[in-house]
Amino acid sequence: MRKFFLIFLGVVFAFLLFLFLKTNQFYQKIYTPKNHQEKPKTEYNFLLFGYGGGQHEGTYLTDTMMLFHLDIASKSAVLISIPRDLWVKLPTKSGDDFHIKINAVYQTELFPQNYPDLNPKYLGNKKDASLTKFILGAIFGVKIDNYITIDFEGFKKAIDLLGGVDVNVEKSFTDYQYPIEGKEKDLCDPQTEELFKKAEVFLKPGFNPEDRDRIFAENPKIEEFVRNATESPQLAFPCRYETVSFKKGKTHMDGETALKYARSRHSFEDGNDFSRARRQHLLLIAVKEKVLSLSFIPKIIPLLDHFGDHLKTDLSLKDIKKFSKEALKANQYQLTTFVISTNNLLTEGFSPEGGYILYPKEGIDQWDNFQKEINDILKGIKPTPTI
Repeated sequence: MRKFFLIFLGVVFAFLLFLFLKTNQFYQKIYTPKNHQEKPKTEYNFLLFGYGGGQHEGTYLTDTMMLFHLDIASKSAVLISIPRDLWVKLPTKSGDDFHIKINAVYQTELFPQNYPDLNPKYLGNKKDASLTKFILGAIFGVKIDNYITIDFEGFKKAIDLLGGVDVNVEKSFTDYQYPIEGKEKDLCDPQTEELFKKAEVFLKPGFNPEDRDRIFAENPKIEEFVRNATESPQLAFPCRYETVSFKKGKTHMDGETALKYARSRHSFEDGNDFSRARRQHLLLIAVKEKVLSLSFIPKIIPLLDHFGDHLKTDLSLKDIKKFSKEALKANQYQLTTFVISTNNLLTEGFSPEGGYILYPKEGIDQWDNFQKEINDILKGIKPTPTI
């Protein structure tokens, strides 16, 4: 796990963008401005995240989030994976509590009109991820200097332009509930549509539970449909999902397959978010190996052309030049990776609405010990557990 992510970040998102930048037009497409500190510094914190894109519901929910800490002086780097169900508090004008999952923060700041109590003081220009950087910085106790984000389509095409990658799959698994793009609300067939309409009526708030029980008793198919829709949605709506399987061992993956490997969340063998974060680390290792190979060189220009529509960052050209130089020294760096989970800093619970959430073991919004542990990791004071 050592050294791979610095190389990936530096080569793909810095060195290539700087040395092989074809035109200023490309840069203007991906760049969103920020105020730069002139005071020299040697430590930097980057927020890296990916979202679905497209036109479906939840387009900008961040499916993957990572904090990348770079210390140029000590030649060290830390990559921290952040679980999507982390429960965080947003700043409000009224001072009232407003909590959401961390994966919804970016979407929230893009559409502030949907959240009238959101404090506009923390919003930027809708493209600089100001609120997301502020919230992550607040819970980690650090300042987030820059962000880099890419959508799923950009991720898939980038992998394909690389000619695919060879991933060392550590554990075999099968996921029967992998969502199919664009099928999120599909009712599949007339029979399922009829069952859905019947179930929808008596599941509305205020419907008499006794009447519901009677309908269940008289219509066992409706009862089975409701149970499946809640517990096993792939059985209630089979057209919305596909089955994906991966076997242990080195596997060549194209962009579509790599995305499924990185996103899968519902397998019995390897289905939680923490295991998924580990798989994403393995995928980055594979990307690093391909980037460093000679076969990558002719793919640089089409890769840049493609990223212009799918990549956003507030790294300036000056920043890119500086980090490009560090990328050339990647072998001098020591990298630590860490997955935040219930095995270390978090506990699990439920939101007031009944949704699954994660928060510090000390309690909701109690970030002091969390920040201390993260700070020790960033400084290399203590070793980090692996998953």
